[in-house]
Amino acid sequence: MGEDSDREIEEIIQEMDYIPGHFHLELNLNFEPLQEERLRRRDAKLKRDSLQLEAEEGAQRFASRNLLGVFAFHLDECQAAEEIFSSVCREEPGNLNAWANLGYVYDRLQQEARASECVERLSQLMGLKQGQEQEEGGEAETLRPLRAARCLAEHAYASAFDVGLQSEEDHAEKLSTAIGLYDKALLYGKGKVSSEEKRSWYFTMATMFIRLDGMLMNKDPSACKRLKYFNRSLLLLREVLKSDSAQYRALALCYLGMMLERADSIPNIPMAVHDCGYSGTDPLDCYGQAIETAKTDPFTLNRLAKVFHFLGKQDMAVGICNMALNILPDPGTNWQAYSTRAKIYIKLYTRGLERVKMGQSGVPDRQLLTKAKADLDLILAVCPCLKTYLDMGQVCYYMGVDAVQELQLVDESALNNALVFFARAMEYELGDTLPEIQLLRGKCLQAKGEENNAVECFKQAIELDDVGSQFSETFRCLIESLLSLFIQGKCSEEMIINEVEIWVEKAESKYRIERVMQELRSICRNHMPKILKLSRAMIVAGKLQIVKLLLETMNPEPT
Repeated sequence: MGEDSDREIEEIIQEMDYIPGHFHLELNLNFEPLQEERLRRRDAKLKRDSLQLEAEEGAQRFASRNLLGVFAFHLDECQAAEEIFSSVCREEPGNLNAWANLGYVYDRLQQEARASECVERLSQLMGLKQGQEQEEGGEAETLRPLRAARCLAEHAYASAFDVGLQSEEDHAEKLSTAIGLYDKALLYGKGKVSSEEKRSWYFTMATMFIRLDGMLMNKDPSACKRLKYFNRSLLLLREVLKSDSAQYRALALCYLGMMLERADSIPNIPMAVHDCGYSGTDPLDCYGQAIETAKTDPFTLNRLAKVFHFLGKQDMAVGICNMALNILPDPGTNWQAYSTRAKIYIKLYTRGLERVKMGQSGVPDRQLLTKAKADLDLILAVCPCLKTYLDMGQVCYYMGVDAVQELQLVDESALNNALVFFARAMEYELGDTLPEIQLLRGKCLQAKGEENNAVECFKQAIELDDVGSQFSETFRCLIESLLSLFIQGKCSEEMIINEVEIWVEKAESKYRIERVMQELRSICRNHMPKILKLSRAMIVAGKLQIVKLLLETMNPEPT
């Protein structure tokens, strides 16, 4: 009888429109990784850290916690995963995903009795077995669609936090999947889900449409397809502005201002601007209202500061960080405000460096580095962490090199301090898996004249980088260091030629080909005499393929 019942349940599940739990979802997290194990773990841990920093505390808190449990399981922290899923089951006994996930964990731990209990409870909640009506009373019919809706919404939430997305196309596909799941959840929960809970879903959906619109805007600002994403995001934001949550309202106002600014890049004003009552609304007014709404909450101000930093509105972002620190100056509690402000100072300085290289402005203000260092010092005194050591190392690197000629040493003690900070960062669990640490270490050693050591760091950085990465600067730095060793005669011609050949091939497999060509073009432009000498040596050695590639980069681009 038991076997027949289980078979009936399996048949019913096959016919269902949704299946509770996260471990069957088409997430890269659930599949066999294409990258090596330590890099997969790195990406999963970084994604989990990001999720923990912005974990939902309102209606979607169980979506966040279920996903944290999934990350814990895939990171081989089975006990932590069990505790997370069990706590959700205790606090929200009707959470379908938590029961399914907990049963999955017990099954993998070979605790069959407990796994069976979870399956039994899940089948009762879903109405797959007779008798649950008596157990739940008259609320059964009301609760089932609500549970299904929340189950689907949690699946949607998880899709947006997937790992291993190597291209914008992959990212867009995940976001579209998540939006579709939210739409399905809204259909299931029609008339059952509270207005406030729906607004939390609307907020997440709006951010997804905004990101999709941003991807299209970068490719073709006038694309007609943008209208779908733009209009839907405005309609959703209008609903979020009715939320009881001041944080949701503040962030929605900020995103509204962002979208109204983007409207100028679309040939015809999207109809949603008028439908939602935003005709003639100044984006600056939206930003002002967002800040006003959040002015008493330092943690919401921190979220706003990050958005403004992302938008490139650095002065506004600094001002918001200052507001948050005026309310809560303790670096132990409000370290995010200090961290964000330091990142903004670093960004302002590096933006100034880019302008100098293009001949558009004078030397950037080095006081920005002093300010960033002061903020990071406060954090390191109370809660040191990998990312803060990395940021501090970057600040010290820029303090140690010339603003115009980056390879020119101006303060060796600052570079030594940078290397010490990077060494401390590498003591953390993920420290030896971050390519940016190896890149900056290499640049420090390059400026100190330790070309051989710099080459090894750049190689490690390329190995650690993701396939499809946009950060191809490491490849350029490596080739420049190999050129220096070649010209200085510190290594044999044969070794340098082989190294160049190997790492050009490696770069072509790691980065987009246009990025590789762009970096080679920059190297040829800035180091022409060295490139010509290396090319002659390659011709003598019969390595004509690399010479041909270098010649192609030196030719004017076709118009």
